[in-house]
Amino acid sequence: MAIKERKTLQALRGMVDILPEEQGYWRYVREATVSVCEGYGYGQIDTPILEDYSLFSRGVGEVTDIVEKEMYTITDKGGDTIALRPEATAAVCRAYLEHGLHNKPQPVRLYSVGMPMFRYARPQAGRLRQFHQINVEAIGDADATIDAEVVALCWQLFRKLGLKGLSLQLNSIGDPKCRPGYVEALRSYYSQQEGRLCRECKSRLERNPLRLLDCKVPGCQPLIEGAPRSADYLCEECQAHFQALTRYLGLMEVPFTREHRLVRGLDYYTRTVFEVQTSEEGQQNALGGGGRYDGLIEELGGRPTPGVGFAVGMERVILNLKRQGIEPPASPGTRVFVAYVGQEAKAQAVGLVSRLVRSGVSAMLGPAGKSLKAQLRQAGSMGVPYVLILGDQELEKGVVVLRDMTRREQREVGLEEVIEQIR
Repeated sequence: MAIKERKTLQALRGMVDILPEEQGYWRYVREATVSVCEGYGYGQIDTPILEDYSLFSRGVGEVTDIVEKEMYTITDKGGDTIALRPEATAAVCRAYLEHGLHNKPQPVRLYSVGMPMFRYARPQAGRLRQFHQINVEAIGDADATIDAEVVALCWQLFRKLGLKGLSLQLNSIGDPKCRPGYVEALRSYYSQQEGRLCRECKSRLERNPLRLLDCKVPGCQPLIEGAPRSADYLCEECQAHFQALTRYLGLMEVPFTREHRLVRGLDYYTRTVFEVQTSEEGQQNALGGGGRYDGLIEELGGRPTPGVGFAVGMERVILNLKRQGIEPPASPGTRVFVAYVGQEAKAQAVGLVSRLVRSGVSAMLGPAGKSLKAQLRQAGSMGVPYVLILGDQELEKGVVVLRDMTRREQREVGLEEVIEQIR
């Protein structure tokens, strides 16, 4: 009888392991995010990975690519349709409503860092099916100063990380008063070009014309260039809001370019939209972006509440840190390696490692069954600065050999004094 070969288990396509040697980059980005966000007075929030499906179908939009094609949906044991979180803003707004945050001083300033998101799309560099985001939201204030604060915070984050060659694209797509006129102009323009549209854009033409400007298919790019511009259809209020925003950004010394084609990919955006891009060519050159979403809270069942925020893809940030040769600060790592020879020395070494760690000194026990030479070789390959050596002779004398791996010197130290000596 043939023996069935067992399948080699691997991570699912588009979902990757973050190994120890990569963690330095992740720690660097997290720490920079916390520093910048809390410097602006934002507080951290984390939301569940699973949410009700309707949160995203109502909040993000039924005719967006996220809801139509990319969202992971599950029918749970109770028969409810739930979804793996594809983005954070709708979930944060749900939390704002659920926990009565409207009773706090407005705007409520919130951020999250490293929360995993899930979208079913073709995996490529910087775009995975499980990815991690930085999210910043300011909910409860419609003034352009808050837009400027959020945009400046985003720009400051990239400056703190040391990334170069970035550009900030800015636009206004109007509000429910003036946007219908712009949408109708887009529909009229594209209807005359329908034969030249890709299959996706033909569908968008009827259901969501604004998304035509977000198409990445090369054949549609000349049509986008000639499309009507949102700036020509803004009402007085939206025009004044955008002018105030650009003035504030100038005062904050945040460089930007007006990009008339920028609409972002989600239905909830109103007025301000922005994006930070790299100089790299291709569809994945956007590191992050966002905008204002004044109708989202109301769409989710709350009273009319303005909001503005952005999201940054951590994988794309780390990819660009590597491309630009930006190394994260080295981790302190293990400071002491405890090597031993013999069973009694092994037992004492176990206790010594525990005492070191309790005293605030990072320490590691040598591997069982290895010679002293092999243990020292491992310590050297790890770059550990100090090695403690225990054997029968050391135990009889009540000492331990302290080897300084940098100076290549060693001396005997009493077992009771060794921790203070290292500290």
